[in-house]
Amino acid sequence: MNNSVDQKKLNKSSYAKLFWTLIAVVVLALVLIAALVIYVDPFFHYHTPDEGFPYVVDNQLSQNPGMATNMDYNGCIIGSSMTVNFDTDDFKELLGYDTVKLSYSGAYPKDDYNILSIVFDEKSYARQTRPMGAVFFAMDIPTMTADTEETKYPLPEHLYDDNIFNDVKYVLNKDVLFQYIFRPVIQGKGSDLSEIYASWWTPDYYNIQWVMHTYEEPEKSDVIYTEDDVLPATQANLEKNILPFVEEHPETQFYFFFPPYSILYWHNLKQEGFYEAAFAQYQYVADRLLEYDNVHLFYFQTMDEVTDLNNYADYSHYKPEINRYMVECFSDGTRQITSSEQMTQELQKMRGIVESFDYEELFSQDW
Repeated sequence: MNNSVDQKKLNKSSYAKLFWTLIAVVVLALVLIAALVIYVDPFFHYHTPDEGFPYVVDNQLSQNPGMATNMDYNGCIIGSSMTVNFDTDDFKELLGYDTVKLSYSGAYPKDDYNILSIVFDEKSYARQTRPMGAVFFAMDIPTMTADTEETKYPLPEHLYDDNIFNDVKYVLNKDVLFQYIFRPVIQGKGSDLSEIYASWWTPDYYNIQWVMHTYEEPEKSDVIYTEDDVLPATQANLEKNILPFVEEHPETQFYFFFPPYSILYWHNLKQEGFYEAAFAQYQYVADRLLEYDNVHLFYFQTMDEVTDLNNYADYSHYKPEINRYMVECFSDGTRQITSSEQMTQELQKMRGIVESFDYEELFSQDW
């Protein structure tokens, strides 16, 4: 009887030891994984990049906040996919700025606000080392009617807030471990930080045949929108999500630019009933931005290239050579708008380009 009881106690003791050993192993493994993620920090959440590690940067939502916080820069690129083909080496060469690209494909004004709030946060490494010299900001008029609190995609809030307890979603994340630590180590190759987020299109995709093959013409709208339909939301987004940074940081130069969408963009506006309303938006936004001494405004939509679809991969995305040209313009002032009257003239020129373009001939071709 006693032997049986003793054996049961022994078995329970062995099971308990095994259980707690397993718990200890699991906890130790989790601690080691967390320590590895924090040490490498592939999303730059805790520190600047470790020299020599092949960081892969391809996740705008998750990696932008860390780069804005912990990279060393005095210039940044803000905006939608219209900015992804910029090469930050061009900004260094032509303007002298060490820039970080903080693009969000399809960015709404609230997305721009979220990342600029981090850029100008005094706790960021960049702000502690040197002043913010310049912001290069793609002003996408089509997004200016979005709700002021709307983001293009749900944010991984744990990477944007200051709550260290929810960082467990980062430090114990298998995708972070395997895709952003193990994979680049095995491949031995990381991203070129000067060209991160660049579009996947190779030079072969920038041609009229590809553009027209993939183009889907919007249905003709029965509704014609007016400035009264778009200016209230445009004003709200300017005043809540954009202008506060311009006003609060007069020491920083803001380079706002209207990207050179192709001639098909203007056809879309006509089809969707936003043609006249868009012209009103462009004029309004330009007039508001030109009120500030630290704003440099550029209008690229009247470039000859916008009517040649061989410069595009779809109706709006242009080849990287145009990104280089825009940086050259930021440097020498070409295509800069300095007055409301000049903006009006450019819009009249744009209207002439659109209304003289032979869309019938374009759409009659067998692409």
